Amino acid sequence: MPSSLALLVTGASTGLLAGGASCAAVQGGLLAGAVTRRSPTAPQSRPAPPRPGTSTRPRPAQETGPRPLAPVGAFLAGKFLSHTVLGALLGVFGNALQPSPRARAVMMLIAAAIMLLFALDLLGVKAVHRLVPRPPASLGRLLRRSAKTDSAATPALIGFATVLVPCGVTLSVELIAVTSGSPIAGAAVMAGFVAGTAPLFAALGYLFRRTSRALSGRLAILTGVLVLGVASWTALSGLQAGGWATFDLTPGGDAPAAAAAPDASKTASGDKAPEAQTDGPVRIDASGQQVITLTVTDFYVPTKFTAKAGVPTKLVLRGKDSGGCARAFTIPELGVQEIVKRDGDTPVDLGTRKTGTLRFSCAMGMQTGTINFTKDGQ
Repeated sequence: MPSSLALLVTGASTGLLAGGASCAAVQGGLLAGAVTRRSPTAPQSRPAPPRPGTSTRPRPAQETGPRPLAPVGAFLAGKFLSHTVLGALLGVFGNALQPSPRARAVMMLIAAAIMLLFALDLLGVKAVHRLVPRPPASLGRLLRRSAKTDSAATPALIGFATVLVPCGVTLSVELIAVTSGSPIAGAAVMAGFVAGTAPLFAALGYLFRRTSRALSGRLAILTGVLVLGVASWTALSGLQAGGWATFDLTPGGDAPAAAAAPDASKTASGDKAPEAQTDGPVRIDASGQQVITLTVTDFYVPTKFTAKAGVPTKLVLRGKDSGGCARAFTIPELGVQEIVKRDGDTPVDLGTRKTGTLRFSCAMGMQTGTINFTKDGQ
């Protein structure tokens, strides 16, 4: 299960970078309706005639309705509530399914594909226009009619109902909520997403109300570029989460940790049982089992190992104040999913491996590494 905090940050950054503009393009009209609606005012009595000697200059009209930020806040509060509840329900659904690491990775790739279609549509690629998921037109008309009412609760109700009118980025974040497999983590990613969209969404909704035609073309291009970037990042994470690829962005990469060499001081007669090799992240213990130690903080250290093939092997996940996505450790090829102890060891039996590369990652594909099994372990 990915860290709720990591998913909250992921949702917020996705909303801030791409969600605000893309969702405002779909839901901006509803926000504008909520902001511009008129509030009922108390009937005013007929003004009394001015007294002799007093000024007859009319006083400036006083605003009796609520300030524009009040309905905006109510709208966003309703949107925050509905999306958080939805995220929790999607997390429960994902927990019931218990998808494997590669099933989660496939859902991430589907999310990336949805965002890619949405981005291409915003950039004016007509071939994908019919493929982009869209809410029914009748639902949009119903919500716009509701925005014209004078009820004080209308902005909040409209914001709550936006969960039924998702944009392309929202759909992808909903899939991430499913992959979290937890109601808390699912609620966190959706709450973070709405929180990330809030500043830009409020500003864009106000601008849509003023100059929607002037901004729509440029905004669509900018949004398309941003969504395209998020889609690429999600696709790369999905490939890593599925164990199909590892993208090392560190210059030069980490030097691989190799298996400890046999102690040369041991005699060949075998009179005394050999002592365990305790040095280094890859060693052979007294029983002849190969032990690979991976330190887990907010990251994996080291990220590359070289181990000996054909030897019974155990991976030890050594938590040292571990946190974030790194705690949700997976080996997609073996279907391994482990929540690393914050402080302590979590053992994983790898069996006797043949020569080849075994990839591991966090559940969201953001932290990755490899274990390269060779004949000589060097």
